[in-house]
Amino acid sequence: MFTGIIEELGEVVDFAATADGARLTVRAPGAVLDASHGDSISVSGVCLTVVDQGPDWFTADVMGVTIDMSTLGAIAAGEHVNIERAMQVGDRLGGHIVQGHIDGTSTVLSVTDEGSWRVLRFSLTPELAPLVARKGSIAVHGVSLTVSAVGRDWFEVSLIPETLTATTLGALAVGAAVNIETDILARHVARMAEFTDATVRHERTES
Repeated sequence: MFTGIIEELGEVVDFAATADGARLTVRAPGAVLDASHGDSISVSGVCLTVVDQGPDWFTADVMGVTIDMSTLGAIAAGEHVNIERAMQVGDRLGGHIVQGHIDGTSTVLSVTDEGSWRVLRFSLTPELAPLVARKGSIAVHGVSLTVSAVGRDWFEVSLIPETLTATTLGALAVGAAVNIETDILARHVARMAEFTDATVRHERTES
């Protein structure tokens, strides 16, 4: 479980394909300070498990389904990624509850500078659109953000200078792909609504 508050920018050292996935090595000195084998670390929003580590790096296995669902399949050595260690019980929840379970990817549609702020508009698939609400929470590349505006097939976020410099979001340009995780509460409400609708239809059919 994570908060979406990025702790450091990591650098991809290696991304090597395996028979059923890939093995990713990231240089992230802060993350490995107290990391142990089996710990969870969020890499640009994707929850990965530490399988090996050194003084300033860690390695994680990436399953094929994760590669298909996220942007990790297109990653290369030298690229920067957002890094966050799993939250501890008793920590301040500075962002929102982020699982690191990516819903899919989104594309940057526009980038607009508003003084020291920057507004980014992202595409939104029909499947995810009902889960995104104005002033609701969303994780983009693992960064906890508030939705400032939303349409049927897009949403916008407003980035403060700290977010622009402390995460990879400041380097995004039109056409870039990002990992998206919608709010867990919205996902559960949508799932419950499916059963409610099914029950109503069943009752109407019987009557």
